[in-house]
Order: sequence, then C-alpha cells, then structure tokens
Amino acid sequence: MTKNYQRILTIQDISCVGQCSLTAALPILSACGMETCILPSAVLSTHTAFKNFTCRDLTEDMPVISEYWEKENITFDAFYTGYLGSEQQIDFVTEIFRKHARENALVFVDPAMADNGKLYPAFDKKYADAMKPLCFGADVMLPNLTEACLLTDTPYPESYDETLITEIIRKMQNAGAKLIILTGIGYTPDTTGVVIADGGQIRHYPHKKVSGGCHGTGDVYASAFIGAYLHGQNAYEAARTAADYTVKCIENTLDDPSHWYGVKFETALPDLIKQFA
Repeated sequence: MTKNYQRILTIQDISCVGQCSLTAALPILSACGMETCILPSAVLSTHTAFKNFTCRDLTEDMPVISEYWEKENITFDAFYTGYLGSEQQIDFVTEIFRKHARENALVFVDPAMADNGKLYPAFDKKYADAMKPLCFGADVMLPNLTEACLLTDTPYPESYDETLITEIIRKMQNAGAKLIILTGIGYTPDTTGVVIADGGQIRHYPHKKVSGGCHGTGDVYASAFIGAYLHGQNAYEAARTAADYTVKCIENTLDDPSHWYGVKFETALPDLIKQFA
C-alpha cells in the first residue's frame, strides 16, 4: 500500500453547484492522496446563498447505506463530518463511527452550523447542544469562533483578544476536546488566521486578510487541513498548509465578480499537491 494512502469517509451535504461541502471535500481530499468515500446527508441543487434551490433530505438513506456497508465489511481509517441537517443525523453519524471504524480510526468534526455570531437558519440552540458530544468526542474539531462560543455557552464577542480566545479554548478542552483548530482568528485589523490548540500548547498561525467574503472557504480549509494531517503533517504544519491554500483559492477568484458563489479551489490544487511531493 502506498505510504499514507488511507480511506476516509466524509459525511455532509452535496450542493450540486456552489463549490462547497462534498463537491469541495471530495476533490481536495483526493488530491491529498486519500481514498475518499462519501455519505451525503442531503442533495441541494445549489447552496443556500442562491435565491432559490431544491433540497432532498437523505436522512432515511443513511442507516440503510450503513447496513449495506456492514454486510460488506466496509471500514474506514478516518471520518470527516461537515454540515448535518438534523439531530437525527448526528445520532446516525455517531453509530456509523462505531460500526465502520478501523483500528485507531480518526474522527474530524467541522460543526458547520453557524458564523458571524449567528446559527444558520436551519438550526436552533437545541441542535447546537446536540452537536457538543460529537465535537468534544472527536479527535480533531474545527470550529469557527461563533461555533466555539455556542459549544461553550459563551456570548459571542464583537471584539476579542488572545486572552479571551485562550479562555474559550480552555472551555472546549475541559469539555473533552483533544485537538482544536479554531479558524478565522486574527489579532490585527489586516490579518486573520487559525489557532491550533494541542494539549497544553496553543499556537496561532496568522495570514493576511483578503477583502470580501467567499462562500465555502470553511469547507475548503477543513478538507485541506484533514488531507494534509492524514498525509503526515503535524497539526501546525497542516493548519498552515490549509490556510495558505485557502488564501490562494480566494486570490484566484477575486478578479472574477461573476464567480460570487464560491472560490476557484481547483486552480490552486497543484500548489496543494506540491506540499506532499
């Protein structure tokens, strides 16, 4: 078997157009050298930033697919969850981990439920509370600041400093979190970055803030981080690789105003692949 060639299952929705969720995770993880398997939680015509979209919920299909895999003895080296549509899906995912994990399998959880101080429209506080065991039981969790606040019952701050961020991280660790990758954290007006909390060590990797928001960059970042981490990079190296890649994706998109719905992550895949040459 090729070194670092692992089978990962990613569980999240498919937005057929929009360069996010599974349509980003599958090519990025594959580019990182992983056998990437998918379990869709829903199928959308486009992501929800479009004015109109169709959505087919696949909750009922998830346990059926899992039962088939169980009969075929299909197992995975890692699991990566993104957007999950309901508390019932959270329960299904937990059972899938139990049934299909190989020895020493790793679980990565991106809460994918909130941003900019607010829950996504489909979710409420009850859902956020239901996410806590999944996040705090994972080997690696990748929240943004809004999600970290919800998971720790911390009021969302309009401004913050390193002391507050450390306090929130300690709350997550006290709740059971192992490795925390906290995204979108910048301590100066012209930077953003990621905080890597691994046991007692907390490190910050800053990078320049690119003006303008882009849909799907959280999915791009999480997928690149997981691919780099599974490929053998340590947490800080993987966080840096994913951040640099995501910035490149945004930069490759800014000159095209018609491409408002996502980032051209495909154009930067060669740069990502070079990290593992």
